[in-house]
Amino acid sequence: MEETEDSNTTKKNNPKTRSYSYNGRHGNPHNNQQHHHQNRIRYGNQNQYQNYPPLLPLPLPPTIPLHHLSVTPPPLPHNQNQSFRPKTHLQKLPWSRNNPPLATSSDSEAPNLAVSQASEAEGLQQQTSTISFIRKDGREVMSDKPQSLVVARRPDSGGVEGPVISLLANHFLVKFDPFNRIFHYDVEISPYASKEVARMIKQKLVDDNSVVLSGALPAYDGRKNLYSPIEFQSDRLELFISLPIPSSKLLLPSETSFDVQEKNQQSKLFRVNIKLVSKFDGKELSSYLSKEGDDCIPLPQDYLHALDVVLRESPTEKCIPVGRSLYSSSMGGTKEVGGGVVGLRGFFQSLRPTQQGLALNVDFSVTAFHESIGVIPYLQKRLEFLRNLSQTKTRGLIGEERKEVEKALKNIRVFVCHRETVQRYRVCSLTEEATENLWFPDRDGTKLRLVTYFKEHYNYDIQFRNLPCLQISRRKLCYLPMELCVICEGQKFLGKLSDDQTAKILKMGCQRPRERKATIDAVMAGPVGPTSGVQGREFKLNVSREMTRLNGRILQPPKLKLGNGGYVRDLIPSRYDRQWNLLDSHVFEGTRVERWGLISFGGSSDQKSSIPKFMNQLSQRCEQLGIFLNKNTVFSPQFEPIQVLNNVSTLESKLKKIYRAASNNLQLLICVMERKHKGYADFKRIAETSVGVVTQCCLYQNLGKLSSQFLANLALKINAKVGGSTVALYNSLPSQIPRLFQVDEPVIFMGADVTHPHPLDDFSPSVAAVVGSLNWPAANKYVSRMRSQTHRQEIIQDLSAMVGEILDDFNQELSKLPKRIVFFRDGVSETQFYKVLQEELQAIRTACSKYPEYKPPITFAVVQKRHHTRLFPNENNPNPNRSQLFDENIPPGTVVDTVITHPREFDFFLCSHWGVKGTSRPTHYHVLWDENHFTSDELQKLIYNLCFTFVRCTKPVSLVPPAYYAHLAAYRGRLYLERSDSAALTRNASTISRAAPPKAAPLPKLSENVKKLMFYC
Repeated sequence: MEETEDSNTTKKNNPKTRSYSYNGRHGNPHNNQQHHHQNRIRYGNQNQYQNYPPLLPLPLPPTIPLHHLSVTPPPLPHNQNQSFRPKTHLQKLPWSRNNPPLATSSDSEAPNLAVSQASEAEGLQQQTSTISFIRKDGREVMSDKPQSLVVARRPDSGGVEGPVISLLANHFLVKFDPFNRIFHYDVEISPYASKEVARMIKQKLVDDNSVVLSGALPAYDGRKNLYSPIEFQSDRLELFISLPIPSSKLLLPSETSFDVQEKNQQSKLFRVNIKLVSKFDGKELSSYLSKEGDDCIPLPQDYLHALDVVLRESPTEKCIPVGRSLYSSSMGGTKEVGGGVVGLRGFFQSLRPTQQGLALNVDFSVTAFHESIGVIPYLQKRLEFLRNLSQTKTRGLIGEERKEVEKALKNIRVFVCHRETVQRYRVCSLTEEATENLWFPDRDGTKLRLVTYFKEHYNYDIQFRNLPCLQISRRKLCYLPMELCVICEGQKFLGKLSDDQTAKILKMGCQRPRERKATIDAVMAGPVGPTSGVQGREFKLNVSREMTRLNGRILQPPKLKLGNGGYVRDLIPSRYDRQWNLLDSHVFEGTRVERWGLISFGGSSDQKSSIPKFMNQLSQRCEQLGIFLNKNTVFSPQFEPIQVLNNVSTLESKLKKIYRAASNNLQLLICVMERKHKGYADFKRIAETSVGVVTQCCLYQNLGKLSSQFLANLALKINAKVGGSTVALYNSLPSQIPRLFQVDEPVIFMGADVTHPHPLDDFSPSVAAVVGSLNWPAANKYVSRMRSQTHRQEIIQDLSAMVGEILDDFNQELSKLPKRIVFFRDGVSETQFYKVLQEELQAIRTACSKYPEYKPPITFAVVQKRHHTRLFPNENNPNPNRSQLFDENIPPGTVVDTVITHPREFDFFLCSHWGVKGTSRPTHYHVLWDENHFTSDELQKLIYNLCFTFVRCTKPVSLVPPAYYAHLAAYRGRLYLERSDSAALTRNASTISRAAPPKAAPLPKLSENVKKLMFYC
């Protein structure tokens, strides 16, 4: 899911009251310096400075190279007002639209001073009373400063269970001189300059003013922050830099004569004000990484951010930056994936504090960009209804077609090809009128016809006269004919990729471990990588080009319990991929489906004739697995045209009619579709909310083969949806972790996730889901709750209510409340750890407080799949007993909790699945709160064992099931909104502001018939 940040804006300070601090401590102000004015350089004096507070590690915003960018400032991206948590002795950081929050390099954050977590966390709000906490050396420290939660610390030196495996990780050790000072300067450029223009200004500034800058080669983030290893001659500088770029003023067609064009190609003058804001060294970071300092000392984000900017300086000059990744055609060229989209290879880089020290995480990356071609051929590729546009030049746009074209082109940058210019324009909209009907006023007020103007001034006959023009300004009439515009290269594609495009992008990024390792090694040694520039040497950084060598451990698979009716009733998955089959076996708990039916949408006559055979074979396969599926349906199969899926009201009436025909008693409705259809979303919503029946969908193309594997997969999903389970642990959790778990003291495992709309959707609600286990000690059946919430809101707003409802269900099932709560939270970036912990832990506590004296210990762990750490078998390991091929992935059960993990906090990487394609991505588990006091071995074993209990397959999955089910439930909630709201939201989209998203429409209420079932899996 896309990661978002908090949007709390701090108040602006009075600059006269700034205080100077050095290295986190108050220092003496600088002496006054003499004011100079020499040529175009001005020196200033400043008595006092403010040291910027440690910042949250925000991802760097995407940028585009200069030659693809308009000089006019682009609109601010959504939700960029980030929040900060400054040190206690500092004032709030000034913030304004022209002074955006600083990005920082690390993905980790240590929160403020906090109460020791060993005690019960009854009050989660900040406290101002005197509180004591225990340091690592055992000393008790008293503090009357505001206190807050502290992220859980590692309970031991790591786990010990399982045989050792030698590994390599794509982390590269970064050595820095802790005594080397870095000088942080604030940069203000006027008039506004894009990041790319700003970098050009900085380069010319360095080239032309070496003496003033004391010969330094500073690193620049393209916005406000300039870092130098040497102090400049003055703490304040004002310089004037001229660049040969056109004026940012957009020209009317009547003003694009050659004289005006030549006038606007003259150099543009920028004023650059540079001001020293802080000085710092790496002593605090060195102390933090070496674990010598107190646990309460936060990660020094200012120094870490500076190093990140330094290491990104050279790659940013040579690549296209997108977030934390950088893309270059030198890494294998571009690959067309269809629809006007191309795939581009690149690499991700991020500085991380780890147990071995500061490390640079570098990984291979692929993403989609708009193809740099003419707008007309782009539309032909992008939109099916314009495929033959070049053959039908008289064609216009009607009805919804115009909306689709505008949606495809909006905010894309283009350049014109009818005249020589480096100007770039951003498409705002399309003109209401066709090109041949467009007129505009000349300077003297005379009205000119657009097509006549281009013929007279450029001797060009516009061909596509019935198409609208591109409107490139929101404030005045600025028209560009589509056929004269070309898409600028280097623009990330933000729309939703089709299934075919997604498959091609994934194939580009699908590399076996040996190939991926070679690619990453080539980046580190290559001309565009983080070690390719001189900035590292300037700042005394030494980046290793060797991957980190480390040892992991391989956890052993659990013994599994199957159904009593089968020949094989228990087994240990001993295959290399830990997969098992159900030959001669029954599922652990098979259900009886007495009343069911089938409905078909579309399909040829031959396909429809295969339905009776399919129903018979599915019933037989269910029987082999210990599931009873009645051979006779309640009603004969219903065959409907696929067009019914296009009409919501017709579809709903058909389904309700079927349900009435079944005497309002139907356990299961199987749906067979001719092809994937957007009406699938309506079908699921109507069945599960209006009608009240569990459904299982499949495609006719799969019915042609009717393989045993396909039928078994279908049977497992049906069994889970109607209340059964596939497998259970032979040795129950209480027998495996007796220190914490007891048979008569049930534990609930919960999972939570939030799914957001795709990047170009500025108004649809986000959907949050929470699931919880309802049986103990098997813990393999999960009930769900879903809610819509504010657009792109990551914190779960109704968490307390959802957890409370699940606790009620648990209490009804087992006649007691859970003794312990283990909560897995998916979809949280490391920038949000502290906020999620603070708000959502309190919400869980609030839910528990409904019951008198009920305060169960809570473990709150974040689950992350979207990270870039990869583990590779160590080919140089001289172990003759290893039969593993080095081009294979690491085995299931591989766990790493040393060297590359957090230097203080409780986290680990666990690869619980077998990677069939590409390179396995281990799941990162980060424990934020642990009142249950798990050891590393206990929690790792618990999670790995739970991964074997996922109901949809007979192999361990990559994600702990509570988090996996929460993801599926959130996706189902998204489906409920997908069709029913789309028309209304599309109509209102143009009037909705990014700054004020609409209130989320509630999700339709689930039917009582399906509410407690795993209908979402």
